[in-house]
Amino acid sequence: MPFIPHTDEEITQMLERIGVDSVDDLFDEIPVHLRAGVLDAVPAGMNEMEISRLMRQRASENTTATCFLGAGAYEHHIPAAVWEITTRGEFYSAYTPYQAEASQGTLQLTYEYQSMMTALTAMDVSNASMYDGASSLAEAILMAVRANRKSKSRKILMPTTVNPVYRKTAHTIVKGQQIELVEVSYDQAAGTVSLEQLKQAQQQQGGDITAVVLQQPNFFGCLEDVDAITDWAQENKILLIAVINPLTMAVLSPPGNWGTGSGADIACGDGQPLGAPMSAGGPYYGLLCCKQALVRQMPGRIVGRTVDLDGKEGFVLTLQAREQHIRRSKATSNICTNQGLVVTASTIYMSIQGAQGLENTAAACFENNNKLVAKLSAIDGVNKVFSGTHFHETALQLEKPAAGVLKALMQKGILGGYDLSHDYPELGNAILVCTTEMRSEEDIDAYAKALQEVLNVASLAESA
Repeated sequence: MPFIPHTDEEITQMLERIGVDSVDDLFDEIPVHLRAGVLDAVPAGMNEMEISRLMRQRASENTTATCFLGAGAYEHHIPAAVWEITTRGEFYSAYTPYQAEASQGTLQLTYEYQSMMTALTAMDVSNASMYDGASSLAEAILMAVRANRKSKSRKILMPTTVNPVYRKTAHTIVKGQQIELVEVSYDQAAGTVSLEQLKQAQQQQGGDITAVVLQQPNFFGCLEDVDAITDWAQENKILLIAVINPLTMAVLSPPGNWGTGSGADIACGDGQPLGAPMSAGGPYYGLLCCKQALVRQMPGRIVGRTVDLDGKEGFVLTLQAREQHIRRSKATSNICTNQGLVVTASTIYMSIQGAQGLENTAAACFENNNKLVAKLSAIDGVNKVFSGTHFHETALQLEKPAAGVLKALMQKGILGGYDLSHDYPELGNAILVCTTEMRSEEDIDAYAKALQEVLNVASLAESA
């Protein structure tokens, strides 16, 4: 079925009714020099057989290598029922639930998602998702600037232990609104940002700080001192934005419980670990939660539960602050489409797993990472970079170029990790390795054996 399913006759009738000769006449106010003209770079359309062949060719390029790569996207076991249910017609074709009388199923599912997410994060409110974790952080920053009216600086403390992609994306989105992301370095022994470093950054910036961002676990997989930093932020009237991996909240203190006070103000992150496959970069979705006091600054959609005139329970979109609903100057964001299908998968995934299942999965990730690090660190020329506890990611120092090592491991069918030299050159030949519950004892042994063989190759330094 074509995207615009109108026949030539129907188009002619519509044009006659409104009094124009052609569709082009509807755009005559656009100057000729601004019109795109013929789109020569757009390839010709394909029929079903041709597009099927193309997609099979593309799919064949996917690797079947054993994955020890994380850095923001994680390979977890997804029960078969998750996507069997998610791709049913009721969910697969559902879009924006504007008409509550026709969208109760979609609205209820979204409400259940929000309920699960607030329970997981110990926050008061969740929206119905953002595009991805990186843009969710950017929206959280914009939200904090709007909400913290006691601060005039529009300065955000951004530890470099936050995912580099998140930091770059956030900068791109907020810099046009004169918001400054002040980078704060980390303790190179612990792999975490210290409270003293944040205090020093605050003093250097004149004392007025709007918000501080804190990732837990951080990009290196290390655990930040969230309680002390949260208390300091609240004492200084600085809003705290938590960047989280939602799966880890099954075993770590959730952001709503950080510190001795009322916890983080905003929590964001990517929902990919909850039932979304590592599918060539997406689609994923961004989670966004906050305290009740900040709910009117929250972008996107929120689904509420109510009763109709007959007293029957129903679900509706509520507190809509998007530019489609209110004056553009008062809108919190122009974000329009959420990642509803992946949110559906996450809701089903969390329902199937339950609290105990999520906890078991997170515990298995932690255990496997300890096993992997112990075996790799026993190899000559491999050392753990940071001290302290880590979750399912750990930075390892190599005596040979990281790029060459990872390339050689790939040739052995192993995605060996993330090359940290691009974003953290001060770490030298360091890689970030990751294990989830998917990695067996045999997988870990195979990686250790392959790494030993790769490091024994004398010419490896030149192969990078």
